[in-house]
Parts: sequence; structure tokens; C-alpha cells
Amino acid sequence: MTAFVPRHYAERPSKWGLVLDAFIVARNPEADSSLPFLVYLPCEGGTWLKARETWPRSSRVYCHAVEGVDVAALEIIEQIRVVSCERRGPVLDLILDRVQNRRAQFVFTQARGRPMIFWQTAKSAANSRPGLRVPQRPARTVDRIAIDTRERYGYGFKANDVAIERVALRAGDYAAFIGDEAIAIVERKAMNDFCKSLVDGTLGFAMGELTGLGTTAVVVEGTYAHLLRRGFVDGAWLGELMVRLQVRYPAVSIVFVETRALGERWTFAFFAAAAAERLMGAPMLSALAMPENAPKKRRPVRRTKDLPSA
Repeated sequence: MTAFVPRHYAERPSKWGLVLDAFIVARNPEADSSLPFLVYLPCEGGTWLKARETWPRSSRVYCHAVEGVDVAALEIIEQIRVVSCERRGPVLDLILDRVQNRRAQFVFTQARGRPMIFWQTAKSAANSRPGLRVPQRPARTVDRIAIDTRERYGYGFKANDVAIERVALRAGDYAAFIGDEAIAIVERKAMNDFCKSLVDGTLGFAMGELTGLGTTAVVVEGTYAHLLRRGFVDGAWLGELMVRLQVRYPAVSIVFVETRALGERWTFAFFAAAAAERLMGAPMLSALAMPENAPKKRRPVRRTKDLPSA
């Protein structure tokens, strides 16, 4: 969401008063609290959090949700215009209208059976787990994968421990389920079929239907270079058709996977990521919420030559 607050608002907050469409940092009126600051997030009706610091400059900042804040009695430290404040799964992305310290994330996770909130930037996340970005395996998997009955020679997902069923899907070729809810859908295209659907316009209709179904993607078994080198039609024209569809339907990703085996692997990883996003307390597939027992990066040992004895 966007808040219309003067750009120099953070310099003189007392002149403009308190605006609840801005990102606000204030002092916690509870003098004995170990979290001496309050921050306000202008999304989902507005959320107040207790925080240990005013910004996560060197490490992640622990936060705790708080209700019943007496806004009129707060000592405001700064208020900054918000460019974007949107929650995506367990992560809330915050972008502020200033040059430095403008991007941050609030990660909603669980540890030892209780909810926790961490405030981080890209720098603080890297400092917390240096050298680690993606776990080796997805943290969560789906309950089952449905394959459309019209899909010929489809992916088998034999390397993954997941139930497979064949049903007539409304859209797409593969759908991942948690319980009775479809959480992600993938449309598979061989390169020849992808080019044909670009030319006759059927891909646009398919992507239009996928747009209203949540987390979706089109997997193309081939490379972008192969698309541009098609012999029966101008490859540059095909590339232009593809990017127009991607701009028209930005919610549907078009992914080139080069081979069929990589397409199956990417599809399952896509479904597992959708499952982790849907389950709010699940560990993320990125560095946003690494497991506590993740191994730390070992520092290389510098070898020195043996010195001659005196």
C-alpha cells in the first residue's frame, strides 16, 4: 500500500503529526521492557510490534506483536513514507521512500512451539547465516499431486515420496494439493507445443485461466536460445509474443528448464515451495528463516610453512 506523506517527513515528524499510513518508529512507553522500541506496519489494518532496535543494521531484530497501543502518548522517533508494505506467506516485505535503509522483511515463523517475528534486511540475513542460502531439500512437501488425464507421457515424480492421482483438471497439467486444497498448478509444454501455442494464441487463453488460480507457472522443456532459433518461423517474433504474454499475465511464470528431467525436478520444487509458503510456520526455502541447527560455514585454515628450528 502507498502512504502519501511528504518526502522529508522523517526529518521533522513532530510538525506533521502521527500518520498511520506511514512506517513509524517510537519509544516503548514500558520503561522496564527489554524491547525499548515500537514499530508500526501500515498493512492488514495496521500492526504494532515491539522491537529491540530501530532498524536491523547488523543482525536480525527480534520483534513481538503488541495490542492496545496508546498512539497519542507515544514519543515518535521517525515516520517514513511507505512505498510498499505487503505480506506474502510468512514474510512481510517493506519498502520505504528513502535512499538508505529502505528495504526490509518481517519473517513470521515458529521456534520451540511458539510464534516468533524477526525483522531483517539482506545484510543482516547474510550476517546471521554466512555462506548459507538454500537448504539441500525442501522443508515441506505436498500431500499429493494430481496429473491431468489428458497429459500424455507426463512426469512420474518417482524420485519423490508423494501420492500421484490422475484426474480431469480444470486448468494446467499438474496440481499440488494439501488436503483438499490445490496450492499450485503447472502447465507443461514441450518446445514444439510451446511455439505452436504462441502462434495460434492458445497459450494466452491458458495463462489467462491460470491467472485466477493462485500460484501457477508454465514449464517449457527447452531453452530460450532454442526458442529464438526455430527454423519454421522468425524466432525473434516468437520471443516477442512470449514477453507480451508475460507482461499481460505477470502472475504466471514462464520457466525454461532445458530437459524433461529438469522440468520434473523444477515442478516438484515449485510445489514444495508453494507448500512451505502456505504453511505459515514452515521453514522457508531461502535464508529468511533458516533452521536453528543448520551447519555454519567453516572458515578455511591457513597453512603455514614449517619454520626452521633455531
